[in-house]
Amino acid sequence: MNRDAIRRLLRGVKSGGVSVDDAVERLRHLPLEDLGFATLDHHRALRRGYPEVVYGQGKTAEQIVEIVSRLARMEQAVLVTRVGSEVYEAVHARHPQAVYHAVPRLVVVPVGRAPRPRPGVLVLSAGTSDLPVAEEAAVTAEVLGNRVERAYDVGVAGLHRLLARKVSLARARVIVAVAGMEGALPSVVAGLTDCPVVAVPTSTGYGAGAGGQAALLAMLNSCAGGIGVVNIDNGFGAGLLAAMINRQSAPRRVTRA
Repeated sequence: MNRDAIRRLLRGVKSGGVSVDDAVERLRHLPLEDLGFATLDHHRALRRGYPEVVYGQGKTAEQIVEIVSRLARMEQAVLVTRVGSEVYEAVHARHPQAVYHAVPRLVVVPVGRAPRPRPGVLVLSAGTSDLPVAEEAAVTAEVLGNRVERAYDVGVAGLHRLLARKVSLARARVIVAVAGMEGALPSVVAGLTDCPVVAVPTSTGYGAGAGGQAALLAMLNSCAGGIGVVNIDNGFGAGLLAAMINRQSAPRRVTRA
């Protein structure tokens, strides 16, 4: 339950539209709810500004449906990462408003009216093979209240593709740059813009790339400043970090070329 939901509940008690007993019942699971197989952190939205997200890999469909139902009951949108369509079907049967994003393998269960999205997040991918991770970052940032601009397949193998996006680079408040192979895209982007860059190495590449370790090390050793690096294939972590940075950023003026 987030601040807005609690304010609505308290206003309902004050106006007489919600009984004290009903309010107590709705608040009794704050901050934690023990399901036996999971302990839900319902206080996270109050503490951090963003609700708990469900990492779906390794969980059964039944466990995920139960977790989603308990989180949705607390009037918060739910994001489930790294799941297949069979999990989506199980969630959708209980929550018809659920949406499945097949490329990043995400399930989103919206609750109530979404706030007006905050502009400023730009997600870049070096190649088409990086799309699952890039889309995980983009959809995560959108679920967390941001308007996300995308520019895909703009890697350094054809630098003109990135330079053609200079207006998008100029108006971004935070950029997520996703790349495999040698992982050069974040360094180039950081040299072209004055906003923070969240670098995401992917496991895309040939044998010497060592499953994304080459890209990770390249990003950690970038000669450009202002880059923060998340773990290999961690699109969710990048989307969350970008959302947090964007929440703290002031609006920018853009001079069009």
